[in-house]
Amino acid sequence: MLSYGIAVGYALFLWWFSTGVILYLDKRPEHTYPWSLAGATLALVIAFGVLVWSRDMATVTGAYAGFTAGVVIWGWMEMSYFMGFITGPRKLPCPENCHGWQRFRLALSTSLYHELVIVAAAGLMIWLTWGAVNAVGAWTYLILWLMRWSAKLNLFLGVPNLNEDWLPERIRFLTSYLAKRPMNLLFPVSVSVATVIMCLLVDTAVELPAGSFTGVALILAATLLALAILEHWFLVLPLTDGALWRWALGSGAEHGGEVEPMAHSAQRTSPRSDIGAEPVTATGRTTQHMVSPQAASLPAVPGYESPAIRARKALSVTLST
Repeated sequence: MLSYGIAVGYALFLWWFSTGVILYLDKRPEHTYPWSLAGATLALVIAFGVLVWSRDMATVTGAYAGFTAGVVIWGWMEMSYFMGFITGPRKLPCPENCHGWQRFRLALSTSLYHELVIVAAAGLMIWLTWGAVNAVGAWTYLILWLMRWSAKLNLFLGVPNLNEDWLPERIRFLTSYLAKRPMNLLFPVSVSVATVIMCLLVDTAVELPAGSFTGVALILAATLLALAILEHWFLVLPLTDGALWRWALGSGAEHGGEVEPMAHSAQRTSPRSDIGAEPVTATGRTTQHMVSPQAASLPAVPGYESPAIRARKALSVTLST
């Protein structure tokens, strides 16, 4: 069982570290994005090479290689989207009085090109590993893709925790297509189906000889699925997953968290409070999601007095005379 424990630990570390790297790079200034994506593209090419190299390796090494390649390829997909390089034809907030299928259609158009790239990459990975003994990379990619779509649909239908502060400024308009609700009907279905599949993978793995290629591959896939289920629960439970990547979010905010002008920050569109509600545009008021942490904690300007302070001073002078 040691081999399975190592597989679980490796999947946990790769998920945690790769997510942190993406969050860190997303939080850096936008002029660094082309360089970041160029480095990720080099990793993408290497990952496809590893996928081809390991497709005929029915060994534990082959399982780890295919799994890593699948995660790296998916990481490129995430970076290209969150950095705004490959999104969709629509780059505007959700309009007012937009409901139902129209809202879904507009939301889909914000990421249509990206979804097509994901489908193309999935087709290429399946073609490269078709009939091969090691298709762990393709299965890893498909798990991440399906669970990401499940998360997107749940965010669209409504969950309490949207994590909108994780989005770079250039795609912050996406929050206007999300709904903030205690729960939606899809969530229990998503979590239940994924949990059943995860249990079946683990049950099949423990029946196989310890340390076998198939057993390790199934444990890697089951661990990744379990982590995706955990991310779903973070959407509805009163818990924060930001502490897991404080090293990435904090560093990113330090290096790339430029202070936004108050007028610009107050024009953001906040998420919907429910599916039928309209996007709320801030006018003359600030909320938690409208002012960045840096702007909220600006130091006092020497010599500057607010109108309230000046009024109190004038009143005290009047009373003293």
